[in-house]
This record gives sequence, C-alpha cells and structure tokens, in this order.
Amino acid sequence: MSEAPEALVLDELSAGNSGSGGGWKDFVAGSLAGAAQVRMQVEKAGMFKGPVDCLLKTVKNEGVLGLYKGMASPLVGIAAVNSLLFWAYSYGKTLQTGSPNITPTMGQIALAGAGAGVVNSVLASPVELLKVRLQVQYNAAARGAEVFRGPVPLARHLVQQFGARGIAWGFWATVAREIPAYAAFYSGFEFAKRRFADLLTDGDASKLSPLPLMLSGSLGGVSYWVACYPLDVIKSRVQNGSAPPRRMGYIAETARNIMAEQGVKGFFRGFSPSVIRSIPAAGVTFATYELVMRALNNNLM
Repeated sequence: MSEAPEALVLDELSAGNSGSGGGWKDFVAGSLAGAAQVRMQVEKAGMFKGPVDCLLKTVKNEGVLGLYKGMASPLVGIAAVNSLLFWAYSYGKTLQTGSPNITPTMGQIALAGAGAGVVNSVLASPVELLKVRLQVQYNAAARGAEVFRGPVPLARHLVQQFGARGIAWGFWATVAREIPAYAAFYSGFEFAKRRFADLLTDGDASKLSPLPLMLSGSLGGVSYWVACYPLDVIKSRVQNGSAPPRRMGYIAETARNIMAEQGVKGFFRGFSPSVIRSIPAAGVTFATYELVMRALNNNLM
C-alpha cells in the first residue's frame, strides 16, 4: 500500500533540508583543494609538477586566500544545489518503490542517483561555471584580460557578451558528468552503510553511529570521482574556453583535444586532490544528511 501524499511530500522536504545542511559541511570540509584541482585540469602539462606544487605556487603568488578563489559562487549556491540534489534523489527512490518506507534495491539507488544528477545540473552547471572561471584567472591581468572580483560581475559579463548561452556554458558536459557521478555517489554510500549495519546493528541502518555513516559517505565520495573524473576534466576545459560551444559534439571534441595534447594522463590531472578532499567532505555530508533526516522524521512521527 502506498504512502499518503502528505507523507511523501514531508519526506521529500525533509530530504531537501537535510541535504542543505550537509552541503554547508561539505563546503567547509572540502573546499581547500578546489583551486588546485581546477587549475591542474585546465592548464597545459608542465605548468605544475603536481598538486602540491600547484598549492605551493598558488600560496606563494597569491597568498593563502588564493586557495579559495571562486568559492563565493558555491558558497552562495551550495544550499540550493544540495537541497535540490537530495530532494531529487529521495523523490527518485520513492517514485520507484512507491513508499519512503520501502528499502530500494542497489539498482534503484543507482537510478535515483543518476536522475538526481540530471536535475542537479540545472543549478550545478552555472555555479561551477563561475567557480572555474574565477579560479583560473590568476594570470589574467598579465595577459591583458579582464579580472573579475566575484561571481556577480562575472555572471553579468557572460550574459552581456553571450546572452543566455553565457550562463548555460557547459550545461550538457555537466549533465554527462553528473549521471555516472551521482549513481556511484549514492550507491557507494548505501552499499557501505548496509554492510556496516549488517556488522554492527543487526541490519538496522537507523541505529548506526556517526562514525560508520561518515566512513560510508567517504566511500560514496571516492566512488563519485572514480566514476566521473575524466568527464569532470572535460567539463572544466569546456567552461574555461574562449566562448560557449555551439555544437552538441563539443564533449567528444574536447576529449579528443585533451588526448592529443596530454594523452590519457590529461584526463586524470588533479585526480588525487579531488579524491583526498572528497573523503572528509562526503563523509560529513552524508553523516549530516542521515542524522538530520532521523531527527526530522522523529519529530514528524
């Protein structure tokens, strides 16, 4: 028997609110290496010897605050992005099972995650576009290019120069990344959470303490990047281009360019800082999400 519509709505709203809270913790825990990741993705081989060299050069040339360039965009948008993501994921599960009280299969988890990734792209794409372009403008002045002090002036400039395409720049590349990324993100978390529940709480995941929830979330974070990293490199390259692409084949075209310039290694530049920062970030995000969901559900019962 399916749940009453009111119960389904309350469950989805709880998921959105919980995701918002987890997103802020994610930002605090995982933003430090963001600039290094993006800079290594978009710069030509040889500019940085590795992620540590990138971080050291950033601090040397721009100070510690250089590590947080472009973070105003996700800082402003992360609550909305994560609320939409976790709401879409929760709704996708309920759509398949008919009730939030029915445990979905791992296949249903992956499908709900993939669908949430598509929905999430609507907000994630412009947020990441602004972040990427702000993070790589460290030598813009030397090249005679305009330097933007924050996401609002940059967004205004992109819209004035390119119209709606300017803010939708790289949208389909974001969608291509988000589908496998969030299928793996939620599957990795759910798989580990269920194994911990079998080992520690006789299969009752609602009784897991924060530590196994954080460890499960960390596996989800690592799974995210393993599943999508080459596509993330392509997305960053596209969004740092000279103009928004006009043809739908731009994802494959960008992939061919990376392969010709740097070989297979080009698709994995910046991979290690991404994975390392995802361990605390996703761990805290999922633990916060689960604990807030428990509290909200207990209050609604």
